[in-house]
Amino acid sequence: MEKRKLRVPFFVVNPKSYLYGEQVVELAKYTDALAVKYDFDVLFTAQHVDIAAVKAAAPHLIVTAQHMDGHKPGAGMGHILPEGIKAAGAEATFLNHAEHPMTVTALAKAMARADELGILTIVCADTVEEAKAIAKLGPDMMVCEPTSLIGTGKVSGKDYMTATNEAVKGVSPGTYVLQAAGIHNGQNVYDAIMSGADATGGTSGIVCAADPHATLDEMFEALDRARTDRKKEV
Repeated sequence: MEKRKLRVPFFVVNPKSYLYGEQVVELAKYTDALAVKYDFDVLFTAQHVDIAAVKAAAPHLIVTAQHMDGHKPGAGMGHILPEGIKAAGAEATFLNHAEHPMTVTALAKAMARADELGILTIVCADTVEEAKAIAKLGPDMMVCEPTSLIGTGKVSGKDYMTATNEAVKGVSPGTYVLQAAGIHNGQNVYDAIMSGADATGGTSGIVCAADPHATLDEMFEALDRARTDRKKEV
C-alpha cells in the first residue's frame, strides 16, 4: 500500500510516556499550529490509547505509534495490532527503540506488516554498524542516536552524525535519516539538519523544558533557518 511522502527537513515530537491524556493532546495542538505556521511535515507520537484523540485534535500532524507488533488480526493477546493503530489514525510507527528493542525477526515481521498497510516505519539504531545492518531492511526512516545519550541532553558528535548519515544512505538511499540524541534547543536542531540529516526531533528536551511551548518555538524557528540554509548549499 502506498505510503505518505515526506518533505525534508521534517521534525518529530516524541513525548514517550512523559505525557498522556489531556496533556499530550494540548502539546499536540500547539505542535499542530507550528506545523501549519512553518509548513513542515511533523510526526507526533502518542501512547496507543491517545492516538485517536491526538489525531482528532491535531489534523496536520502525522500521528505516530510508539511501537507496533507484526501480528495479524486473531490470536495475540496484549500485542499492538497494526490494523488497530491505523484505524485509530496513526500513519507511522517507531520500531526497535532502545527502550523497546526488537529481535531482527520481530523487526522484519513488523516492517513487512507496516508495508502491507501503508504505515511509515521509523527504525532506531545505535552504532554505525547497526545503522548499516538495519538499513538493509529498507525502513522508511531511521533514527540514529547512541543509546548512551538518550535523555542526557548531550547531543551526538558531528563525526557520529556524518558517519551514520552516510552509512544509511550508502545502503538505502531512499531512507530518511533522523539525528535525535539529546536535542534540547534550536542550535541542536540547526546543527543536526546541517550535518546532512533529513530530520531531527526531541523528547525530554521538549517535554521536560521549563516552557515546552517556547522550546518548540525555538526549535521550529531553527528548523526553518536550516531549511533555508540547506537550499543555499544546493
